Amino acid sequence: MKKFSKQETSWMFYDWASNAFSVIITTAVFPIFYKAQATLAGIDGADSTAYLGYTIAIFTFILAIIGPILGTIADYEGYKKRFFISFLLLGLVSTFSLVFVPEGEWLLLLVFYTLASLGSTGANLFYDAFLVDVTENKRMNKVSARGFGYGYIGGAIPFVLSIVVILMAQQGIIPISSTTASKIAFLIACIWWAFFAIPLLKNVKQIHAIKRDKKPIRTSFLRLKETITHISQYKYISIFLIAYFFYIDGVGTIISMATAYGTDVGVDSTVLLIVLFVTQIVAAPFALLYGKLADRFSAKLMLNVGIVIYIIVCVYGYFLKTALDFWILAMLVATSQGGMQALSRSYFAKMVPKHKSNEFFGFYNIFGKFASVTGPLLVGVTAQVTGKSNAGVLSLIVLFIIGAIVLFFVPSDKKIEQFNNEATLKSRKI
Repeated sequence: MKKFSKQETSWMFYDWASNAFSVIITTAVFPIFYKAQATLAGIDGADSTAYLGYTIAIFTFILAIIGPILGTIADYEGYKKRFFISFLLLGLVSTFSLVFVPEGEWLLLLVFYTLASLGSTGANLFYDAFLVDVTENKRMNKVSARGFGYGYIGGAIPFVLSIVVILMAQQGIIPISSTTASKIAFLIACIWWAFFAIPLLKNVKQIHAIKRDKKPIRTSFLRLKETITHISQYKYISIFLIAYFFYIDGVGTIISMATAYGTDVGVDSTVLLIVLFVTQIVAAPFALLYGKLADRFSAKLMLNVGIVIYIIVCVYGYFLKTALDFWILAMLVATSQGGMQALSRSYFAKMVPKHKSNEFFGFYNIFGKFASVTGPLLVGVTAQVTGKSNAGVLSLIVLFIIGAIVLFFVPSDKKIEQFNNEATLKSRKI
């Protein structure tokens, strides 16, 4: 930790904080809990998986629409942290509300899940944009990857606590139902997320910003229009975002729907939780490894390595039948999920003008979130049409292939830095 500044460390600890939500709510406990509640209400397994996919598509679509607008406004002095806090509070309150949803009310669960996810992903938009404020270009791969590495450990600890409570409830060691145990897990995620967000709130400030305007909202729309009009100046940013749209679509869909898929193919819920915990532990060092290898070779090369691994995941997932298969699949995902997300974040941060980081991360968000709309929809529709969840997983291979093809046209890291300097000079002439 001595190698990192106070601001870098505080920023990285938000990954530690928010990953509790990512693991317990997005990936592990909530999907299993939701599937159980939907089954209790008489909803077919394939249909409940499809409804979860549609729900993810809805909240990501909403954030994709408002992301660039809010991001442009947040480039003004003092606005970035305000928006971050607003979405953080929305996420925390909605996650806390999951505790009070009556048994069998699967639709109400999805409503609060939508709001909680809006809060989480919205806060992450501004958190990602803070990367340009806490470190310099040459350290971004290392800091971003270290954040993801800490995030996996930070997510694993509350996850272990949740698993212990759930397993003790299932074994009758503590006198509570499995439903109550799952709700305690939601509460653990909420408290962990809130507590470890404090360092960022105290120590991270917006350094790169635009001076406040008398009419910030109107001016922000004009700035957004100007950026879109002159988007040709940022050719490689545009190409990267298209590649990102496709490959991150597949990554996010596999992460968010892994447990629902595992349930559909008959993997026991206890096994699912244990596998996901081990995945967190394995993913941490691999995220750090991706950062080191990106500094030695290039972020672009390591992104392509991750894409190849995910293509293997899609093919293997189609033939998944046993718990052992699910273990193998999860370990493959663990090797690359954090690294790909970390390097995408740092690679993009190097490309954008720092004083417009929120605006550009708004575009980063809109491409990532629109991608998250198409992936779950693709899985949901394929699962319902074929009646097989594994067919939906296989369909994601198309997204990774397209992403790899488009990423081929993005220059190396060094040329990206040169391009960024040229784009900054041109933007000053406009």
